[in-house]
Amino acid sequence: MKLALIKFLSAATVVCAADVPITQDELVRRTQELYDAVVPGNQEPWKKYFADDCIFADEKGRIFDKPKLIADITPLPAGYSGMIKIENAQSRIIGNTAVLSYDGDESETIFGQDLKARYHITDTWLQRNGNWQIIASQAHRYYEDAAVGKADPKKFADFIGTYELAPGQTRSVSGEGDKLFVERKGKKEQLLPETSELFFRKGVEGRILFRYAANGKVDALIDRRNNEDVIWRKMK
Repeated sequence: MKLALIKFLSAATVVCAADVPITQDELVRRTQELYDAVVPGNQEPWKKYFADDCIFADEKGRIFDKPKLIADITPLPAGYSGMIKIENAQSRIIGNTAVLSYDGDESETIFGQDLKARYHITDTWLQRNGNWQIIASQAHRYYEDAAVGKADPKKFADFIGTYELAPGQTRSVSGEGDKLFVERKGKKEQLLPETSELFFRKGVEGRILFRYAANGKVDALIDRRNNEDVIWRKMK
């Protein structure tokens, strides 16, 4: 009878250890602890909260296992400081699995110059043997428009015209005062200058460049996307 009771209590202990609930507040607290450890390069929370068999994918598209992830946590260089604040957290907690999705609002100072960046991260926590750890993490960086530079309206005459991608596929460039516009199929968008010859459209990732031929005249509009070019040739 005594032996049976010991077995029962042991089994109950195992069940309890394998079923430890967690809340969104606790997940956020642990996550903030992780990011607070980045600036000083404190690896301990990262060792504690990431599973040994985790997959970590950062905003640059790099994939880390746990040893590589831990090795990447080092103190910021001298002259650098910053912080990442967790915001807009949402969670789904089902059984021994919890998904935490949130924004990371980064503030960084580099030798007195302030920078900002925003990320969105989704972490999957898994409970094993009563211990909640991150088994997978995926991050991406929110797109931000470039800083608006100064256009040179004197160059607009070089850019204005119709450009063709393929027969029947055209877009036009026009100028209105000190502003430049591109239009295709009735959709007109302002080309905002990053430099006098490099432009972007608000909320659209990529750049618009104008290519000069050997004769000094613009012969193409280049739609640059993720460092790959789609070339629209200027029609005569």
